[in-house]
Amino acid sequence: MPIIYLSPSTQEQNFYVTGGSEEYHMNLLADAMVPYLVSCGIQYVRNTPDMTAASSIRQANAGWYDFYLALHSNAAPESNYGGARGIIAFYYPGSVNGRRAAELFVENLKEIYPLPDRVRAEATTSLGEVRQPRFPSVLLEIGYHDNYEDAAWVENNTPAIARNLVLSLTEYFGLPFIWPMDPRRGMVRVGSGTLNLRARPARDARVVASMPNGAAVGVYGQWQGWYTVHYAEYVGYAAAEFIEIE
Repeated sequence: MPIIYLSPSTQEQNFYVTGGSEEYHMNLLADAMVPYLVSCGIQYVRNTPDMTAASSIRQANAGWYDFYLALHSNAAPESNYGGARGIIAFYYPGSVNGRRAAELFVENLKEIYPLPDRVRAEATTSLGEVRQPRFPSVLLEIGYHDNYEDAAWVENNTPAIARNLVLSLTEYFGLPFIWPMDPRRGMVRVGSGTLNLRARPARDARVVASMPNGAAVGVYGQWQGWYTVHYAEYVGYAAAEFIEIE
């Protein structure tokens, strides 16, 4: 199953004109993404507010991830303070998958941002969180926190933005988007043998783990006869007919 490094802004000094900081609002956005990541079978590791962009990159590069996603909001130059709006998805030039992910984020965010013509993807070499991770990466500048309309849009639409971002991630990884359900405890029920936990909800998908009869699992989502399942340290999809929900 895919695993991402999720890096909400640690810039507590960047204030929203509506109140709060960039760090505060981007961490709220990351919080709102988590149930969708879990239900869609996307694992994640996340930075903490006491870190910096540099330490986030170092932590990510010490491990291995399928994608690095940085969440930020923007600010206009002092000469145009409060006068700019829009969303930018930054990617590293030459990164085919970084660009593909950025374009997916842009395509989907255009559906919910009030000024879709101001949502764009842009290549950059100047941003560390785009240049330095050793896996595909995107840094999203989600609106301008010095602009009242943008700041209010982020603040009032955090759940919708979170859903939208995870939708883009599922499209990037080729997974179905699965709405979260209240986490439930389940038990594997097979007459003989084991139940396969698979990397995708398909009978021919790669087997992540084999679960014996009576194994306890956590169930986090349901899609077309499959459950999103956590079993021990594994995450994947299992045929719902062989799992008894408690």
